[in-house]
Amino acid sequence: MAENIEITIATIADLADLEVIFSLYRSFYGMPHDKEAAIDFLKERIQQQESIIFLARKNSAIVGFTQLFPTFSSASLKKVFILNDLYVLEEERNQGIARLLINRSIEEAKYAGCVRISLSTAKDNPAQLLYEKIGFKESGFKFYNYTI
Repeated sequence: MAENIEITIATIADLADLEVIFSLYRSFYGMPHDKEAAIDFLKERIQQQESIIFLARKNSAIVGFTQLFPTFSSASLKKVFILNDLYVLEEERNQGIARLLINRSIEEAKYAGCVRISLSTAKDNPAQLLYEKIGFKESGFKFYNYTI
C-alpha cells in the first residue's frame, strides 16, 4: 500500500498546488472556498515558520497533506505539536497515505524534542480508527472553544 508516495516538506513553491488540496480540506469542514485567503494563510505559516506542512506526493502530484503547529506544555516543560490538519484526496484514501503522513509527523516531533502530538477531530470522523491504531489515545481533558 501507499506505493510511490513521497513525503516532502511544503515550500513557497508548492503554494498553488497546496491551495487546491487545502481548500478541499476546508470544504470538508464546511468552510467556504477562498483561494486568495488560503494561499495567504499558507504562505504566512511557511514564511514565518509557524507550522510544518508535510505533503504526500504520488507521481509528483499532491495527494495528501498534514500541518503541524508547534506549541508548548507548561506542565511537562516541553514542546508539543498540534496536528491540526490531515487530508488525503478521496480517491487516494485507504492506501496508507494518512499513516505515512502521521508517521512522518511523529518522526519530526521526536526530532524536535516534543513530549507529544495532540489532535482533535470531529466526533464522527472515521479517521479516529487510524489514530487509535497508530497509538493516539483519547485525552482525559475536555476540549473547549471560545469563538470570537
